[in-house]
Amino acid sequence: MVPDAVTCRACIDETFDPSSRRHGYAFTNCTHCGPRLSIIQAIPYDRPNTTMAAFALCDACAIEYDDPDDRRFHAQPIACPACGPRLWLELADGSIAEGDPLDAARRLIQRGKIVAIKGLGGFQLACAASDHAAVAKLRVLKRRERKPFALLARDVAMIERHCVVSGADEVLLESAAGPIVIMPMIDRGTRDPFPGVAPGIATLGFMLPSTPLHHLLMQLLDGPVVLTSGNLVDEPQCIDNDEARQRLAGLADAWLMHDRDIARRVDDSVSRVMGGVPRLLRRSRGYAPAPMRLPRDFSAAPPVLAMGAQQKNTFCLLRDGEAVVSHHIGELENGETYRDYTVSLARYQHLFEHDARFVAVDLHPEYLSRKLGIDIARQRHLPLAEIQHHHAHLAACLAENDVSLGTDVLGIVLDGLGMGLGNALWGGEFLLGGYVNFKRVASFTPVALPGGTYAIYEPWRNTYAHLCARLGWRRFAKQYAKLDLHHFLSDHPLTLLDQMIDGGINSPLASSAGRLFDAVAGALGVCRERVQYEGQAAIELEALIDTRTLHDEDDALAYPFEIVEADTPLLIDPKPMWIALLDDMLRATPVPVVAARFHKGLAIVITQMTIRLLASTQVRTVALSGGVMQNRVLFEQLIARLAACGFNVLTHRQVPSNDGGIALGQAAITAARALTCAFVEPRSTSCV
Repeated sequence: MVPDAVTCRACIDETFDPSSRRHGYAFTNCTHCGPRLSIIQAIPYDRPNTTMAAFALCDACAIEYDDPDDRRFHAQPIACPACGPRLWLELADGSIAEGDPLDAARRLIQRGKIVAIKGLGGFQLACAASDHAAVAKLRVLKRRERKPFALLARDVAMIERHCVVSGADEVLLESAAGPIVIMPMIDRGTRDPFPGVAPGIATLGFMLPSTPLHHLLMQLLDGPVVLTSGNLVDEPQCIDNDEARQRLAGLADAWLMHDRDIARRVDDSVSRVMGGVPRLLRRSRGYAPAPMRLPRDFSAAPPVLAMGAQQKNTFCLLRDGEAVVSHHIGELENGETYRDYTVSLARYQHLFEHDARFVAVDLHPEYLSRKLGIDIARQRHLPLAEIQHHHAHLAACLAENDVSLGTDVLGIVLDGLGMGLGNALWGGEFLLGGYVNFKRVASFTPVALPGGTYAIYEPWRNTYAHLCARLGWRRFAKQYAKLDLHHFLSDHPLTLLDQMIDGGINSPLASSAGRLFDAVAGALGVCRERVQYEGQAAIELEALIDTRTLHDEDDALAYPFEIVEADTPLLIDPKPMWIALLDDMLRATPVPVVAARFHKGLAIVITQMTIRLLASTQVRTVALSGGVMQNRVLFEQLIARLAACGFNVLTHRQVPSNDGGIALGQAAITAARALTCAFVEPRSTSCV
């Protein structure tokens, strides 16, 4: 089973060739392109086992299908206007628009309307990107206040009007996978042609048409369109016509629909070039479920079912030295997404004829993926492997970089939160080890999360907790009373927060790098009160960075951190950073300069910690993982500094560094432990 592929050049040319029998046909495809994962219902992958079974081949298509010299030889989704799916535009009152449905959709979009489009792996919502009112309306209807929207362009030339497109970006955009590619906006000062599309950040996510339908529509439009998943925030996108009519009522003004069923929901993939190399931020359409070859040591590993994480969920089937990582599932706390997760798990195991011998889960007791994994292991009488979250991040990076069993590296794993050992919350970790074992040799200094999950959504809570932990409120209030930050925090229920922190009431300690970014952003007035989507504060902080300060060769201007000796592990203490940052704020240092000094200082101390940890070892390889590694500035600073120190730096390319890669790591660790030792209780110095 192979991934869906964007329309190939030959099929595009054919679709726009007036002499072709497929001229203007929205479902042109061949063996090189078109739907795969999104239409398969059973194995083997033959037309009767796909949603194309409902369309009997006409004589002309049958001849192509049976001709070994034709590029449509055994192309299961083969179709033409005479025998294949048909397209129509349905209005809100249920009536069908007369004439060309694509032209009717074009007219609606140009009039500021929102059109639901049935794409390759689900419904999408489209509106004119330059129509501020339409974009604002879409945000309100989707309940998506600030999170960036993706954009669809006709061609690369259209994208180049708005973004700096590198050679690597162009290759990604025009690849068979056709992901959304995040690129820097062209700096036009204060003028932004799409002010509602990506508020507060300096990048845009563009993609090119993935199907003939999208190609035909974009030929009729003179500018980009917003193209976002057809759903409310955090819900799975619609894939069924009736479902779309019901769930998107009130969101869409019309539905551009067809009668080819979608068997499997598949979101658009998202990629960004960082360090000169494409990195996947979301692995889905165009990439999943292509199997990943594991290091040779894994060829005899038993089949493993890895359940993945809670957010950005994917799951993984490992067998015969290969790992099949699922398409992006999403946030499991949403009921519809969880149901999609359970259905996809069953279908993948059926389609790949996967008979698990081990089940791998995260340590976090509240993860729904863990709970389901425990149930599966009990029902099938299978051994359960409990895998530490950050170890899984590390192992995923090792697996995709072909690192063999028995190889030790230093993993630098930075993210928001993950369950550590002893029920502690981790998130800024230095792990020395490999697939089977690891030792936590250093971390960020743990700081309270006042309010628990509230601290994830309200950055000011992290700011206050850090200031209290590093300076104390009295010192802060005395030295920095003139700051707007002091006035802001004083208007909040600090006495209650003090009681929570001092009493350990819903205020767990966490060594989280992600929360440090939130705390700094909150101090600087970036998303201070509340974030609207995961990572918003860090993303908007990164967007503000003054590049001249960042690239200044004088590291003395970077904010200092302290490496603190402890019994174990060593700690990165941000106290001196906070003093320098607050002093800069008193001097009215521009926020972009402060943001640059923070990022640069963090990269420096992480490099210093790496040198210190590995000085007495033979280890010279460092693996970077975790969601914070999607911060381009920090990531590229670390790569450059670690490489300059002579370290071999491993990074993610095939799976995301965020929780979308956790399942691969869980599977690799479980397989490695099955190959090398018996399963025991999880701890950092032993096998599972």
